[in-house]
Amino acid sequence: MEQMVQDIALMLVPMLFAVSFHEAAHGYVADRLGDPTARLAGRLTLNPIKHLDLVGTVVFVMTRMIGWAKPVPVNPFNFRDPKRDMMWVSVAGPGSNLVLAIISALLLRLLIWIEPSLPLQTEFPKFASSSSFFLVPFFLMIQISIIMNIALAVFNCLPIPPLDGSKILMGLLPLDKAQVFARIEPYGFIILLGFIFIGGVDFLIRPIINLVIRLLL
Repeated sequence: MEQMVQDIALMLVPMLFAVSFHEAAHGYVADRLGDPTARLAGRLTLNPIKHLDLVGTVVFVMTRMIGWAKPVPVNPFNFRDPKRDMMWVSVAGPGSNLVLAIISALLLRLLIWIEPSLPLQTEFPKFASSSSFFLVPFFLMIQISIIMNIALAVFNCLPIPPLDGSKILMGLLPLDKAQVFARIEPYGFIILLGFIFIGGVDFLIRPIINLVIRLLL
């Protein structure tokens, strides 16, 4: 129990910043493309209270990697090209997490240059056990930030509604095929929960996340 509390305390700041940056990026790109809905709803902010979803946060705590926030409201009818622009709004979320992961990796390298004795963790969730090695909590949080942002980017690229990958795929598909694919949207959340609970994260997502982490570090 003590270890779990410590893990949650270490992942709290990286998690809140990752999901807030992700959702704010959606809203910012939508606003730039002509849809002010997110801005008018007060969602162009890094305030996590505006973005957190209860179920998605619980999944974060359970998996230590993935979860979700409340979707930013977007009205595609305000776009000049709804199909194309909605795709770019969707790309903005995972893209922002990838940028945060790269920035965190650079910061981590700087910390290691300053203090070479700090051990580098490249596998998830081995960082949890490293807390017993008297590492600086900030160093651990940076490592968690890399892992969590990569995990969010990869997870959200899954083509399962309501994840960003489904809208990216619809933006790439011809209109008729996109309309057929859109029919699964009402069942997307059930499909997503099923994917998580049958172990899809371990079999499909975790290997990709670990590969990207190794490439960054």
